[in-house]
Amino acid sequence: MAHVLVVGGGIAGTATALALDKAGHDVTVYEAHPDAAEDIGAFLTLAGNGMRALAQFGAAAPVTALGFPLTSMRVCDASGAEAAHVPLGEPDDPLLRYRCLRRGELNAALQAEAVARGIPVRHGARLTAVEDGPDGVTARFADGSTATGDLLVGADGVHSTVRRVIAPAAEPRYAGQRVFYGYTRAAPRTQESSCITMVRGSAAAFGHAMSPEGETYWFARVSDAPLPADAIAQGTPGRWRELLVPLLRRDPAPVADIVAATGGELMVTNATELPPGTPWRSGRVLLVGDAAHAASPATGQGASMALEDAVVLAKCLRDTPDRTSALTLYEALRRPRTAHNTTVSGNISRGTHTASPATRAAAAGPASAEAAALARLLDWDTDIRS
Repeated sequence: MAHVLVVGGGIAGTATALALDKAGHDVTVYEAHPDAAEDIGAFLTLAGNGMRALAQFGAAAPVTALGFPLTSMRVCDASGAEAAHVPLGEPDDPLLRYRCLRRGELNAALQAEAVARGIPVRHGARLTAVEDGPDGVTARFADGSTATGDLLVGADGVHSTVRRVIAPAAEPRYAGQRVFYGYTRAAPRTQESSCITMVRGSAAAFGHAMSPEGETYWFARVSDAPLPADAIAQGTPGRWRELLVPLLRRDPAPVADIVAATGGELMVTNATELPPGTPWRSGRVLLVGDAAHAASPATGQGASMALEDAVVLAKCLRDTPDRTSALTLYEALRRPRTAHNTTVSGNISRGTHTASPATRAAAAGPASAEAAALARLLDWDTDIRS
């Protein structure tokens, strides 16, 4: 049994801790944020692959208690006319349905599950340094405390402190789009709650879904120069509406009314990514999730990729004879898939890849060969080497 330090208590870090704990390792999570509510404003969709990964370490039930399922996707043109309507995931299996939920609620649910299983989650632990040696790896924190383990997993996001230790030259880059998120209960009900609608507008890509309670979750991706950090920090919901609504009004599709009806729950961020080929490991230190392979949100796969990471890492450490071979196998299994997602997502954000969302959803369905191979890889009861 190895003692593993997980730096970062978000989705990637807590999921990794849960999977490693199931594999028999002693795990502690160190999170810089003082509570579990980091990024409470944004929302995400967990795809079928992410839900499948959650099930492997027994965390599907608390997550399906959050948000709402998505069983189909409509794709519309700028006029609002429907171009395609396709199924999402495996709608006949409640545990494998796509799910729309708030990021902060997902973080909190995973952390609560970790605590319920006896996994220590230490909040307010801001990493300042990592010292890797032949007999162990030591994490140093801003409050002067330290922790030593057999392996340190950096799951501390796109601006990872751990990554700066092992790959100081690797910096996230702008992926070409500003991304707006919001919620409103004032938008009219236009579709069933289990459907997400994607609109290809002339000035923005827009997506929206309505919860069973009548709350609309929406996002918009706008190609433009990145917003300065101080502009984001000092911006207000009113300012973001002023930027976004006129762009959406250029098209007949009625999505501008959704944004206009949104009150204080509106935020914006710059889409960022890490270039494929960014180093992931050095000695006893490994990166997972966005710290290793952050992608623009265009494919909606960031959280699901992190959940896959958790399962594959735990299985590699469980099924291989030593740490070095486990991490080598992990990287060999994960790099091609995550690099493909980063590339495709970045190309969509930059407008150099125009594959239909409907086509991508159909290709990722349960009947595809790729999905079948992934299911075998994630299956907890199979040897990772088989």
